[in-house]
Amino acid sequence: MALRRVNGLCLSPDGRRLVAPVGELAPDGTSFGTSLWEIDPEGRTAPRRITRSAAGESAPAFLPDGSLLFSTRRPDPDAAPGTDPTAALWLLPAGGGEAMPVAARPGGIGAVTVARDAGTVLYTAQTLPGATDADEDTAARKARKDAGVTAILHEAHPVRSWDHDLGPAQPRLFAAAPPEGPDSGLGATRDLTPAPGGALHNADPAISPDGRTAVVVWLTSTETAEPYEELVAIDIATGDRRTLADDPRHDSYGSPRISPDGRWVLTVASHEGTYDGEPRNSTLWLIDLATGRGRDLLPEHELWPRETAWAPDSSAVYFVADDHGRRPAWRVGLDDAAPVRLTAEGAYSALNPAPDGASLYALRDSWDEPPTPVRLDTRATGQDPARLPSPTPALDPPGTLTEVEATADDGTVIRSWLVLPDGASDSAPAPLLLWVHGGPYMSFNGWSWRWNPWLMAARGYAVLLPDPALSTGYGQQMLRRGWGDWGPRTFADVMAVTDAAVARPDIDAERTAMMGGSFGGFMANWIAGHTDRFKAIVSHASLWSLDGFHATTDSPAVWMREFGEPRTQPERYLRNSPHLHVADIRTPMLVIHGDKDYRVPIGEGLRLWWDLLSHRVDAKFLYYPNENHWILGPGNAKVWYETVFAFLDHHVHGNEWRRPDLL
Repeated sequence: MALRRVNGLCLSPDGRRLVAPVGELAPDGTSFGTSLWEIDPEGRTAPRRITRSAAGESAPAFLPDGSLLFSTRRPDPDAAPGTDPTAALWLLPAGGGEAMPVAARPGGIGAVTVARDAGTVLYTAQTLPGATDADEDTAARKARKDAGVTAILHEAHPVRSWDHDLGPAQPRLFAAAPPEGPDSGLGATRDLTPAPGGALHNADPAISPDGRTAVVVWLTSTETAEPYEELVAIDIATGDRRTLADDPRHDSYGSPRISPDGRWVLTVASHEGTYDGEPRNSTLWLIDLATGRGRDLLPEHELWPRETAWAPDSSAVYFVADDHGRRPAWRVGLDDAAPVRLTAEGAYSALNPAPDGASLYALRDSWDEPPTPVRLDTRATGQDPARLPSPTPALDPPGTLTEVEATADDGTVIRSWLVLPDGASDSAPAPLLLWVHGGPYMSFNGWSWRWNPWLMAARGYAVLLPDPALSTGYGQQMLRRGWGDWGPRTFADVMAVTDAAVARPDIDAERTAMMGGSFGGFMANWIAGHTDRFKAIVSHASLWSLDGFHATTDSPAVWMREFGEPRTQPERYLRNSPHLHVADIRTPMLVIHGDKDYRVPIGEGLRLWWDLLSHRVDAKFLYYPNENHWILGPGNAKVWYETVFAFLDHHVHGNEWRRPDLL
């Protein structure tokens, strides 16, 4: 908990300054705060903190002159007394001096991006419907508060997202001229989307270098309430909007990026799959900004691109994509050549190409290293990049990391990471914890602060981290194997690799347990009803009864793409629902759920808990009234681990049950 956490990178236009938002435990130990740190791109000097306030700072973005914008809730010294601070934009001058507020909205400021050449600032802000300016928005908010109204009237889906309600305010897109001088705020500001409805709920705006065009994801709904995304270009001078991408092969577009020469738009285009067809897929889609004509940059490849960045000369694109338990950095040109893998090991994020084109700054992490700033050579392949001095100290994990492979019943090779604690040997085999990842469309390829296997290794446990069916980084066939067949197919895969792990002489096959969250929690519940080989099972934020889940999750349409309409296509619900096997559960279970979880609503945890008790299963329920899909509060996270440790020690080692002190 006390370790600093590097959460991103931002490189200045001249390539001389590298700034990172860094999370750190607050002085009272009950929350995390974020501040901005400067990291030497050359790696010669130690990182230094450049912002400091109780409210914290995040989302750095450089203006062309080198001054730094950031988001913070720190109080505006010139605001009226009693004003509640919201997330506002502040500016730290390039030459040093005091930071000052330069833009604010009653509903706060969200995503921010800056035109590389013109300095035009593009940002989103939550605004109540009908408000034409900030004063009207403020008055409308006060009227609701004074009347005691919290109700939200929805006329389209979605209603919630992950851990927060949507509405009544709706995100709008604003464009502002850069500051005219060192002591002034942003210039003239234009509301580019005065009546967007919910169209910008998934907004991730981009802006052309000349500041004339914004590109943003535009969300609409079909007649059957299924969400549908387009990519649109907005003229910043007039507010006129035109569609850039509206292709039936793609349901969503993410992370649009405009090339440095202003000619191209790059986006991650995805399809959610079909019930009786192909599963989900994702690719890089290149669009001519002037004409809207698009093409696939990865037409013959099954990589799942996630983050992207343009080469400074606009001739190539850098991206990251899962690959066999890693997340390498890749380069692909616009000339239809095959993508080139730049890195050998590790998982990469926060790509920042240097303006000279020779270097690429990024964060590198892996299961044995937290996110660390690095510098890559853009011309090298298979490289281990140069580490830069980091606000997070180098760690010495209490064990070793290796890999385990097994062949599933259908001949597919299933690979896993295996964390082995110090001291595990043929004469002192370690108890094993099987962890199944969430998603399910992801991979166990990088560091996790929330589910960290080294805390388990420090207590003598080995941890198995498999990539079974539905995992990304192994081609579409790995998804096809489990598409609509979550329970049986994934169960067979994880049992095969568990068998391979316990066959090792340094693993104790008689002392094993299983843990999973989200999809991993679904698998925890499925495993509990299909085998009694484990001493204990921990099920976090888990799906239990699929018959009603499709309508209560925050994204029903995506769910139904794979599982179908439950009233007319019940087969996959009946085949995959763990609750139908509760009578077969014999393994002690720890159920964990947060009340503010909107992806897997609390009803799943409550029904699971009741069904276990009513079937006389030895079970406990760790309930968090104010947490969501993830347990984020430091105190709550500590209690999470303390409860899991106590539960495992009791059932795996036979120790007396000891209730954590604060519970």
